[in-house]
Amino acid sequence: MLWFRAPRSYTGEDSAEIHHHGGPAIAAALAAALRQFPDTRPARAGEFTRRAFLNGKLDLAQAEAIDDLVSASARAQLRQALQQAEGSLGRRCAVWRSTLLDALALLEAELDFAGEEGDVAADRLEEARPALLRVRSEMAAALAEAAVGERLREGLTVAVIGPPNAGKSSLVNRLAGREAAIVTPHPGTTRDVIEVALELDGMPVTILDTAGLRETGDPVEAIGIGRAKECAERADLALLVLDATTAPNFPEGFPGRDVDRLVLVNKVDAAAVPAWADGRPDVLAISCRTGFGFDRLLERLVTMARDRLVGGESALITRERHRAELTEACAALDRLFEAPAGTELVLLSEELRSAVAALDRLVGRAGVDAVLDRIFARFCIGK
Repeated sequence: MLWFRAPRSYTGEDSAEIHHHGGPAIAAALAAALRQFPDTRPARAGEFTRRAFLNGKLDLAQAEAIDDLVSASARAQLRQALQQAEGSLGRRCAVWRSTLLDALALLEAELDFAGEEGDVAADRLEEARPALLRVRSEMAAALAEAAVGERLREGLTVAVIGPPNAGKSSLVNRLAGREAAIVTPHPGTTRDVIEVALELDGMPVTILDTAGLRETGDPVEAIGIGRAKECAERADLALLVLDATTAPNFPEGFPGRDVDRLVLVNKVDAAAVPAWADGRPDVLAISCRTGFGFDRLLERLVTMARDRLVGGESALITRERHRAELTEACAALDRLFEAPAGTELVLLSEELRSAVAALDRLVGRAGVDAVLDRIFARFCIGK
């Protein structure tokens, strides 16, 4: 039994922990015994972290990072979540907020006393402008990294596409190191998108095995082919698998962006690499049966993934909610800077208040009651 006296506990309240020998029967019996006490009930999803937030032990960005720590599937995601859990975003927001409040105080002083007190100088906005411009620049830099920060948190998606029987499912199974997808010699075996989560050199990647691309009269297979095309267009990367034994077509004409696509000519253990593939940097020869070329394939995948995730671990913004609030703060400052000469000070002050309010919502200082249930519903029970 461990006793944590408030406020030196995770939630900031008096709390106790019971550490017991494992086994579901023991845990169930202990839970049943605890429920006999008055006013005792099982914790709701995320309730301990929610209490920590409400008691001021964590800001909202740190609370969200706890969820990211629990759900991290790769080392890069873990490092990103640790940085957020340590309060990096909250500390930066506190500095920005302090600068905005200093500028707001100057405007309020001019608004309230400039006409009466000779020691309050007029046009204090110009005095505050350099500091406000610096804050706006730092916010813009954080937003510029938001896309890669969010992408790392969610993980890269790699769509495996190509004609039927080219070896797509065999490729997915070899990358996964297990039989994740069904492999048969019959075209149209894969009807739906199969997702396989991997960690490549510490980076999170989800491989999407898709239906073979061909003309078909089967309505179910046609749905799978449509989903395959959508996956190829939306995925971060695409692996186009072609069969060396059937004189594969040129890679042009298949879905997916050329810059994010790697062409794999499979079954080179049974046939020569086609002439059109010679000298093309976007083409690799492989054999899913023997494993030939997979070392080079993994190297290329790691390089392409790292290029798209560089800077993600240190990015301040890792969630869409963060990005939306910081965008609103920037927009308020832009309206302040672009206000025509002679604009009423009360209107300028309101723009600063809007920017401060957006930062307060970002870290949960105010105005987040409506989103708390949605945020903590994602947590596991007892966290």
